[in-house]
Amino acid sequence: MAVADDLSALSLCDVADSLKAGALDAVALMEATLARIERLDPELHAFIHCDVDAALEKARGADQARARGDQTGPLHGVPMVHKDMFYRADRVSTCGTRIRRNFKGRETATVLRRLDRAGAIDLGGLAMVEFALGPHGFNGHLPRCRNTWNFERVPCGSSSGSGTAVAGRLVYGALGSDTGGSVRCPAAANGVVGLTPTYGRVSRYGAMPMCWSMDVMGPLTRTVRDCARLLTVIAGADEMDATSSAEPVPDYEQDLERSLAGTRVGVPRGYFDSELEPAVAAVLQESLAVFRALGAEVVPVDMPAILDQVAELHPLIMKAEASANHGVWKRTHADEYSDEVGKRLEAGFFISASDYINALQFRPYALQSFAEAIFTKVDVLHAPVLPMPTPTIEATSYANGPAYLNMVVALTRNTKVVNYLGLPALSVTCGFTPDGMPTSFQLIGRPFAEALLLRLGHQYQGQTDWHTRTPSAIAEP
Repeated sequence: MAVADDLSALSLCDVADSLKAGALDAVALMEATLARIERLDPELHAFIHCDVDAALEKARGADQARARGDQTGPLHGVPMVHKDMFYRADRVSTCGTRIRRNFKGRETATVLRRLDRAGAIDLGGLAMVEFALGPHGFNGHLPRCRNTWNFERVPCGSSSGSGTAVAGRLVYGALGSDTGGSVRCPAAANGVVGLTPTYGRVSRYGAMPMCWSMDVMGPLTRTVRDCARLLTVIAGADEMDATSSAEPVPDYEQDLERSLAGTRVGVPRGYFDSELEPAVAAVLQESLAVFRALGAEVVPVDMPAILDQVAELHPLIMKAEASANHGVWKRTHADEYSDEVGKRLEAGFFISASDYINALQFRPYALQSFAEAIFTKVDVLHAPVLPMPTPTIEATSYANGPAYLNMVVALTRNTKVVNYLGLPALSVTCGFTPDGMPTSFQLIGRPFAEALLLRLGHQYQGQTDWHTRTPSAIAEP
């Protein structure tokens, strides 16, 4: 394949395939990547730390391995960087907080080891909300991470740096974590792809825990094909993570072109559309025409009332588990938390054990009820990620009191219910609202239906060009 003059315009798969074919050198790619980071990150603030020397050394090693004819992996020489909560032995992982400013993991996270084996080059750590506790992307300990389309809008969180780094073309892919929408929301706000896998599909060993019963780890990329390749690499059982699933891992990329004829795409009536702003609704409606043209059947489907209960129970579990994780530090390092995160954690201390256990016990019933109501009628659900255009920084300001709380609830309204149910969901950009901000649908499927979600998303991108647009805030003059 011909290599573009601007290497940042290439997708992760384009780059990986060019490196494998010898059409591109890993060192040249890394030098271009680091130059772009040096030029743009002082404004974007996506990085917490960037290991320049180590990255260049690994790129030289990648070129030497290819020259020797060594067997190479599907990501050989590809620059990547991840939310600063995936531990690497003897490297600082701050988790976005002063409390862990000098913390070094004793072992390397399973997802990082799998990416290493595939040949990816890890550049460092990305900005995140402190301890992943917040949906807007703001961290009082860090320079404000920017939305790549408008610096006055939020990048969304808590994987804010991952969304910004991928959308800003600083790297070709990044991992984030998603407990209530923190992969899909930054992806939607920045106009990239974000995948929340089925609970247990990807190992969490060696990653900072926020809410053990709902945390999942997933990729953010430019294209759905990129996402498929990354999921194939990182998914699968892990003896170090008892919650990881033994469900076989397919080659997700291999299945992307299979026909969509007869696939039933459900359009929700209720819950997901009840607080949907017209500007977002109009864009989502247009995206359905693409699926019809691809041979899919678009089917209206009524949402079960149980989703309202799920929406109430999700934050109860999240706050209780997060507070349990932080009990000791809240007693010994209370003054080192940002004011916002410190207060959010305190709310969890007032949740009773019986309420928490009841909320956990309700999950299997909720999943069964939802699956019977939805997946007996359709194969996948097509729903908005954010119910409104990406909000401004001012609208999500912590100082705004009740208005702030209402905005936080609205940001995760459509995503958190998916986490409670443990289902997979794929965020794909489908257009722009009148204010110039990207917006996305999420495709929600049965447990372990990632292959179907990726096939739908990939073929949608084959018929549209939203994912190729350059973010306006970083466009060259």
